[in-house]
Amino acid sequence: MAAFRNPRTAAFTTPRRRPRRRPLAAMGALAAGALLLTACGEGSTGGTSAAGHGAEHAPAVHSHIHGVGIDPADGRLYVGTHEGIFTVDESGTPQLVGDREDDFLGFTVADAGTFLASGHPAPAPGGDLPADHGLVRSTDAGKSWQTASLQGEAVFHALDQAEGTIYGYDSTGGLLRVSEDGATWQDRARLRALDIAVNPADPDRVVATTADGVARSTDGGATFAPGEEPAMEFVSWASPGALFGVDFTGTLSVSPDGGATWRRLATVPGGQPQALTAVDERHVLAATQDGVYESKDAGKTFTKRLAVAAGDHH
Repeated sequence: MAAFRNPRTAAFTTPRRRPRRRPLAAMGALAAGALLLTACGEGSTGGTSAAGHGAEHAPAVHSHIHGVGIDPADGRLYVGTHEGIFTVDESGTPQLVGDREDDFLGFTVADAGTFLASGHPAPAPGGDLPADHGLVRSTDAGKSWQTASLQGEAVFHALDQAEGTIYGYDSTGGLLRVSEDGATWQDRARLRALDIAVNPADPDRVVATTADGVARSTDGGATFAPGEEPAMEFVSWASPGALFGVDFTGTLSVSPDGGATWRRLATVPGGQPQALTAVDERHVLAATQDGVYESKDAGKTFTKRLAVAAGDHH
């Protein structure tokens, strides 16, 4: 059967015959819709907290979420979006970090104060920047960004780092690329994927979400075994024994053996997932259609950190 390409995620899929499972082309279709980012509080009421005080009066930006993370330097939440990097101030209001409103794809917190991303520069009158960022790096928690490599040559829709090794899924050619320094790259497997995750203790073990399920590699992404059910939309490897995954319905699961078997944990509120980051074995961040949710008990309860409502997407 023919494969189809999602224009925002660059993911590919083959139509599936079973009506209970949506094809990968549908993954991200809702998430690529219009979003409005607003603020909320952090109270918790059992399974999921409600939006906090003053959310309806908070400033808002039109955006689509590409990545979430916690900076270990200060514990602050950072959100990579279609229109810049946002954090949450003491009043619970989302604030643009720095002055760049670029489309930050593959956003990930690599270390204290150090962020990695890819994407596209914001439109600017007379701007002559290449349309694709390649890899960009910030060492001041998103206030400023420097080009690391591949400007005008690559767009990484997914980035991960383990023991200093950077893995990036370059959507321009469906290629997994690996770098020890962010400057020079080795080309690994070609595959049709939406997200990747790397074992934090063993960079040779990589997983990718594909139309057929989670594909696993034991040779640093040089080759991948065929994807296996259950199909996941996003994955994040918190520790060698805790690989988290979320499917297109928002079902959060964990694998103790690198994707061979999975145990269902909970359903993340808010509908279609947009991003997933496992900070550790209990601390999980997930962005969905209506908000950024945080769990500090491996999915037993969720707190809504940022509210998202429908709006125009640029």
